[in-house]
Amino acid sequence: MGSSLNDALAEPYWLTQPGAPAPADPLAGLTTADLAVVGAGYSGLWTALIAKERDPSLDVVIVEAGTAGWAASGRNGGFCAASLTHGFDNGLARFPDELPELLRLGRENLDEISAAVARYGIDCDFRHTGELQVATEEWQWRELVAGCAAEAAHGLDVELLDRDSVRAEVDSPTYLGGVWDRTGCAMVDPARLAWGLRDACLSLGVRIYENTKVERISATRGGLFLQTWRGGVDARRVALATGAHGRLLKRLQQFVVPVYDYALMTEPLSAAQLDAIGWRNRQGIGDAGNQFHYYRLTADNRILWGGYDAVYFNGGRITPAQDQREATFAVLADHFAATFPQLDGLRFTHKWGGVIDCCSRFSAFFGTAHGGRLAYAAGYTGLGVGATRFGAKVMLDLLGGTPTELTALKMVRTRPVPFPPEPARSGVIQLTRWSIARADRHQGRRNLWLRTLDAMGLGFDS
Repeated sequence: MGSSLNDALAEPYWLTQPGAPAPADPLAGLTTADLAVVGAGYSGLWTALIAKERDPSLDVVIVEAGTAGWAASGRNGGFCAASLTHGFDNGLARFPDELPELLRLGRENLDEISAAVARYGIDCDFRHTGELQVATEEWQWRELVAGCAAEAAHGLDVELLDRDSVRAEVDSPTYLGGVWDRTGCAMVDPARLAWGLRDACLSLGVRIYENTKVERISATRGGLFLQTWRGGVDARRVALATGAHGRLLKRLQQFVVPVYDYALMTEPLSAAQLDAIGWRNRQGIGDAGNQFHYYRLTADNRILWGGYDAVYFNGGRITPAQDQREATFAVLADHFAATFPQLDGLRFTHKWGGVIDCCSRFSAFFGTAHGGRLAYAAGYTGLGVGATRFGAKVMLDLLGGTPTELTALKMVRTRPVPFPPEPARSGVIQLTRWSIARADRHQGRRNLWLRTLDAMGLGFDS
């Protein structure tokens, strides 16, 4: 499949589509705001939008170092999941007592995203397709069977599919079975969702300054001051929504590491090619390995194929050069060929990568700083397309200073286990990555290192 990559453009497919908004002017000079939001990805855009919906008189400003959605929000697979906990199993392991409440809040959150997309007329190909999790090894099938029973017992709309049934949905010779979560996930064009949220914010009077990096946040008598290259914002309250790119709050650096995720996009499938694999219900798909692939159809019947080879560069470096990794693209192309041999000859048009903000519990964590005048949410670990809206509500509740249903959650009140400082951090992460890959090669058996992490409540499994 090496030749299939020959003409692939080294850029994110979603962000190069027609219709990207012209960048807003950068901030020049000083301004004030009731609420300043740092970052115009999903987390920041939802925070600004919900703040204005709650109180239209509020003066809200977004300050973005690049352009809206340029980072993780515009580079992902477009899986908008109801899960707030990076999947059912992770939620059950970490928050068993409040899992029913988190499941309810997650379903409500997904419904609210759908309603907002309709309310603001956001053209982002939002489809309630559900998601298939497929097994390609016997040990994965055994785990899916047990997991499906637990999910059904908690009221999730899941269906166990044997080999023939799952291949009737999507035909791959690698599939041994699967679980179809019929209502827990929607597919979306991620860049167009970000652009649509940006437009919705502007329609409600949010001021947006793009290409404006916040260099420092400092306390003032009445709030906080955001220092930028050519000016600044004097704000009463601040929501920090910078994901893996955040360096403005030192305490976050012990909890968040930047991990690179990579993806390919095919050319559009012909009618005959699409018929060869089925996929009439257009579900998002993920396999059940520890190193897993995720893939889905686009509106014009391309296949996005990503995941598997998540990479941490020692020292936590983030550089544009690392958005391209030919070794990973070659591995992904080979795995695609094995999954869909009937699509032999299909070419990839785009290849790209980018960082996601990972934490040791995989799901987001929250907190405040500067005496409650700043709130943050981080650590979504690749499942933030939907959960960032929930995180936005948490940040606003924290800034409000009054206890709410959300701020009472253990998930909101607790933090993940911190990562050790460098260079030990790089050693721990690379040992864990090696161990996960080894487990996939040995029928899912976890070595002593992974079992130790499990016992510590870390449970690295993806």
